[in-house]
Amino acid sequence: MTEALIWWSISIYILIAVGIAIMSRQSPAEGVSDSMSGYFLGNRRMNGFVSALSYSATTYSAFMMVGLAGLTYAGGVGALGFEIVYFAGVSLVAIFGPRFWAVGKKFGFVTPSEMLGHRYNSKYVAMAVSLASCIFLVPYSAVQLAGVGYLLQGVTDGAITFTTGVVLATIIAIFFSYIAGIRSVMWTDSLQAIMMIVASTLVAFLVIQGLGGFGVLFDTLATDHPQALTVPGPGLFSFVTFLGLTIPWFFFSLSNPQVSQRLFMPSSLRSMRHMLIGFLVFGFIYTMVSVLWGFSALVAFPDLESADLATPTLLGSTLVPPALGVIVMIGILAAAVSTIDSIMLTLASMVSRDVYANVKPNVSEKRQLLVGKLVVPVIALMALAFAELQLDLIAVLSVAASSGLVAMVPALIGAFYWKRGTAAGALVSVVGASAFVLVMYATGNSLLGLPAGVWGIVVSSVLFIGVSVVTRPHHASRDDFFTAITEELTKKRRGLGR
Repeated sequence: MTEALIWWSISIYILIAVGIAIMSRQSPAEGVSDSMSGYFLGNRRMNGFVSALSYSATTYSAFMMVGLAGLTYAGGVGALGFEIVYFAGVSLVAIFGPRFWAVGKKFGFVTPSEMLGHRYNSKYVAMAVSLASCIFLVPYSAVQLAGVGYLLQGVTDGAITFTTGVVLATIIAIFFSYIAGIRSVMWTDSLQAIMMIVASTLVAFLVIQGLGGFGVLFDTLATDHPQALTVPGPGLFSFVTFLGLTIPWFFFSLSNPQVSQRLFMPSSLRSMRHMLIGFLVFGFIYTMVSVLWGFSALVAFPDLESADLATPTLLGSTLVPPALGVIVMIGILAAAVSTIDSIMLTLASMVSRDVYANVKPNVSEKRQLLVGKLVVPVIALMALAFAELQLDLIAVLSVAASSGLVAMVPALIGAFYWKRGTAAGALVSVVGASAFVLVMYATGNSLLGLPAGVWGIVVSSVLFIGVSVVTRPHHASRDDFFTAITEELTKKRRGLGR
């Protein structure tokens, strides 16, 4: 795979994606994007097919074909168990998705933090959730940028530097975000999701065939790397490590605002169901492909300096025809970009809607939108600076971000299912658990032998429940919130029944 082929392929991908993004700007079905709802939610008119592809591309980022493949290379079959736990956690969308959609439709919420601020009748809850999300999602964005940097550096043997890859991904993500907001992101995501799944699946089968087929692959693993096929594996995983990685990942669909914000966007509950079903099919295939990819790299190149180089090394090898290898490379690049631009838009909407608008009350929506657009490149540059540090395994960094974001989960669950939850409980749990996770990572990530991934949800739950029990809920906002859910869902069920 030559450097010239890579640059030409990237150029073609950008031209096609830009064309689709510009076309989405003109789409009459989703309306104009000159409002907060239009720019950041596509006016809540996204159909099931586009939503499914975009949700998949946003969720399955560079983490999968670079991170999960690297985790499989380093930790064996435990990586599959780790990802299956996340997959099981997507069931939370079936439980919470309709309720997100109902209150979003009723009250016009743009962000999950705005929703929590309304439910608990506290602008400070909204601000705390927004700021905590920024703290933990900037490193997660950096993970995506680092994935692109490692990818381009690996497939070209260093001819394209890590920094060049990071800067390129940053520029593309900013550009897609600015063209038409979430609409251009979702439509380009659809292209990217198709590229991701088709190219990676095809090439994975080719690589396995090049290694002698599935039988030879697993026979070689059983002979040369038997620990990779057993639990706890070759040393990366222990029960405690596995628990610390999987607990935050189980709650990913709720705790990560760039994902939960998507629950406001479908045009109907039927579209949301289609989104969920499509995502589950996509996710299962992509998970299996990524794990097989990691195993293939372990068989073909057992002595790599870094596990995160498993995918780039395979793509640059003779096992993969250059034309197909470059398509997979573009698919991984596209996956990373789709996650970065979604995170940038979500954080920008939270900063403008839940921080700026609360600090400056009665500010116009037009002004909020302007501030949101100005925040996008700031977040991108922060992520770029963080990516340049090149810290740890991509998969581990991803979970570290989710360990912090899980601080929001008890307040989210309480918002819909515990009427006794209070603003003080929500605020203390978010701030306290976020600070606790940061301190743990700063001091070695272990307390009583357990990592932050275990402690985060425990500390947040104890704080939320404990403080809520000794404080009073705001009855009016709480009752208004629950009534809206009942009315909207009942109305929709009757409509579907006819």
